[in-house]
Amino acid sequence: MEVIDRFGWFTLRVASASGIMAALFVAGCGTPGAPQPPSLNLPDRVEDLAAVRTGVTVSLTWTMPKKNTDKLLLKDDVEAAVCRKSATGSCDTVGGVRLKPGAKGAFSETLSSGLASGSPRALSYFVELKNRNGRSAGLSNAAVVLAGEAPPPVANLAAEVRKDGVVLHWSPDSTQKPTAVRLHRKLLTPAAAKPKEGLLAPHPEAIEQSLLVDSANAEDAQAAQVPDRTIDRALDKDIRFGQTYEYRAQRISRIPFDGQTLELAGELSAPVRVEALDIFPPAVPTGLAAVATLGAPGTEAAIDLSWQPAPDADLAGYAVYRREGDTAWQRVSPAQPLVAPAFHDTQVQPGRTYTYAVSATDQGGHESARSAEAQETVPSQ
Repeated sequence: MEVIDRFGWFTLRVASASGIMAALFVAGCGTPGAPQPPSLNLPDRVEDLAAVRTGVTVSLTWTMPKKNTDKLLLKDDVEAAVCRKSATGSCDTVGGVRLKPGAKGAFSETLSSGLASGSPRALSYFVELKNRNGRSAGLSNAAVVLAGEAPPPVANLAAEVRKDGVVLHWSPDSTQKPTAVRLHRKLLTPAAAKPKEGLLAPHPEAIEQSLLVDSANAEDAQAAQVPDRTIDRALDKDIRFGQTYEYRAQRISRIPFDGQTLELAGELSAPVRVEALDIFPPAVPTGLAAVATLGAPGTEAAIDLSWQPAPDADLAGYAVYRREGDTAWQRVSPAQPLVAPAFHDTQVQPGRTYTYAVSATDQGGHESARSAEAQETVPSQ
């Protein structure tokens, strides 16, 4: 009886412990929730689609997303379908590409003769990213260009290097329509070494730049003053000597559309290459003045010269020349160019008259013409 009672009590005790463990297990796992639907794996929408028309070609660029609409990373290539929509029509598929998640997308289309002629009108492009089942999260943002006849191409583009920059000129537009010209410049000799550092170090030069030329920035002043005159030249002041550049040009019609201004651009011209060699001397110094001094008895007579600093960025210094009467000019300053725009000439004699002129020299050794003359007589003792 005692054994049975102990056995029964022991059995009951074990059963109670098992119930406690089961309760703890259930409490640790929590209450099961409602089942979650499987992910559709829809790629996120493209939001940075951009479009540019050049002649009869429309070029699209965008960035592929890295995640799907469930914020999970995409693993496989994604189909990108491109469609085009006119003002009244549906979005017609014009092509597509398959790209990796996060890649840079690009697509181009050659417009039909119907879309590349006639009056300007809007074309909207979209990109739609599809999963394996052909489903998507929707169209991208709209990228708008203009259909219609583009301006004629720029002909006979030529370039000439001057002291103040590169002058570009081309044949006038025979249609006489009010168009601007966009110049595209490419740096062909980018610096390979680490750029200089410090407050006075030049900023790195962009590899590609563009300049829209209209009556406001035409190189020819008459072209800027006469609205009906065709612009056929421009000055690119933002160059650096010692570099080689390539220029191309295209005519641009600027059309107001839906509260903004869109461009209808013609074909790019043939390229022209320019080696910007600095073969030009610095500006001629100005404002030369001469003042004679005669100190106390026994001290040297002298003539002090001063002039306005030259504005050239590559200035190395100045040279001072002197003559008496009709004699030949002689350099009286040291062989090394003077840094400051001043000179103290002690090689003079009382009672004599001297004529001076100053020139400027750049870092390449190019010397300017001599300045206007300044004459001074040393007082007699």
